[in-house]
Amino acid sequence: MVRRVAIIGAGASGLASIKCCLDDGLEPTCFEQSEDIGGLWRYADTADCGRISVYRSVITNTSKEMSCFSDFPCPDNFPNFLPHHQLLEYFRMYAQHFGLLQHIHFQTTVCSVRKRPDFSTSGQWDVVTETKTGRESHVFDAVMVCTGRYQEPLLPLASFPGIETRFRGRYLHSREYRDTEGFQGKRVLVVGLGNTGGDISVELSRVAAKVFVSARSSTWVLSRISSHGFPLDTVTRTRLMHFVEWLLPSAIMTRIKLAKFNSWFNHTNYGLASVQSPKFNVIINEELPFCILSGTVVLKPTVKEFTESSAIFEDGTTENIDVVVFTTGYGFSFPFLEDSVRSLFQQSSSLYKCIFPAELEKPTLAIIGLIQLTGSVMVGAEMQARWVTSVFAGFNKLPPISRMMADISKKKKQLAKGPPEQVNVRMNFVSYMDDLASCTGVKPNMLWMLLTDPRLALAVFFGPCLPYQYRLRGRGRWSGARGAILTQRQRVLEPLRTRILDDSLGGSTGSSWLGFLALPLLLLPPFLLS
Repeated sequence: MVRRVAIIGAGASGLASIKCCLDDGLEPTCFEQSEDIGGLWRYADTADCGRISVYRSVITNTSKEMSCFSDFPCPDNFPNFLPHHQLLEYFRMYAQHFGLLQHIHFQTTVCSVRKRPDFSTSGQWDVVTETKTGRESHVFDAVMVCTGRYQEPLLPLASFPGIETRFRGRYLHSREYRDTEGFQGKRVLVVGLGNTGGDISVELSRVAAKVFVSARSSTWVLSRISSHGFPLDTVTRTRLMHFVEWLLPSAIMTRIKLAKFNSWFNHTNYGLASVQSPKFNVIINEELPFCILSGTVVLKPTVKEFTESSAIFEDGTTENIDVVVFTTGYGFSFPFLEDSVRSLFQQSSSLYKCIFPAELEKPTLAIIGLIQLTGSVMVGAEMQARWVTSVFAGFNKLPPISRMMADISKKKKQLAKGPPEQVNVRMNFVSYMDDLASCTGVKPNMLWMLLTDPRLALAVFFGPCLPYQYRLRGRGRWSGARGAILTQRQRVLEPLRTRILDDSLGGSTGSSWLGFLALPLLLLPPFLLS
């Protein structure tokens, strides 16, 4: 019987895991190596703080309504997209409201997590931690690893001849980047065009002499704002759009999406992407197109090699470069796990539902937050934690190992099949959430809802797939979930009401009927984009 649970990390995933343990009657002990909560969202002025941290100007790519914990909405007055300091403030409010801080041991590093000699029968773990006063050993019935995806910077210097031996300028990984200090008047090359590469390129373009961006594959750029002014994810992440995606062949959906991407601006003209490109990536950035249009950011192909003061690109062009910023991502490893356990999964797709090492004799180890979704990872991690603690507490059970391995094999084949043209394949947010919700017993019952509460059913199906949907029924049901779903539009608009204008036409009965009749037309752009 699982009772004592070790939680490693006090970021968003760790906080959700503590609360889920408490909800299911378990005894959580969280170990956090730093002095505070927040994980990478707790900004640090220097890169040598001993942990990964966001850069100063970062803002969330997913809106507050689509990113909050499922039973704790963001305050109405918070902006729709949060700077890191406000997201950290939200974490603090969450931790204080549910009494989570008392379960966290700060400035405590987990040195090792090993199976006990009787693991095949007890499922228990020996956990060794270290503080300033020395090492301590513990025995836990289960372990939840909440250290996330961003652990080890990937710096592929071997793929860039001359960068270490000839180049006399400075080079760094984006992990070391904090702000524009030290880049004034420099000619900067940013290698990689993901979300981080786009953000850093735009920010540096304001102070650098010139910013060049080397992109290996096509990149489609989206705005956080939909064509009707609402946050994009509240318009596109709906059950209706998910149904349409399921209905249409993936090849047709890809063509529709790319056509919609190009409706903002022609990506081929900007050197970003082509509909004929075999591989592509999708990023969020409102300013990058203008920076390219104004010449402060220049797109370049892959770097062939570096000389003492320049970069030579595959198209034969050469540019003088002072600083190179590698935005080449992160890898993950769990050095505290014993080798026999770590070898069971080399990537998240080797885990059952991206959580459980399927071949462990006892299901008492869970990896939380090691996922890539088309929506908020934070919301996905909370759902993972809810399912995991329900398994630990005995309310739900995992299938036999053979079925779990078959499911892992099936998912790997699906990822290999498509969409083959996308570089970073992210799991569909609604599909993954519904899958875990079904396992946990909290998936919304649309038919029953339509019969008993039609207004709510329409909001759940046609509106955004909000985290609160998964608190309407089952264990962990929240009495405020219905109200949170029906009032999400007000919370989206509330932080915008700093200057009230008269819109008498918008409030008339006639215009309301016109809006109702035009609903199918209003749904068309999200359908194309989803």
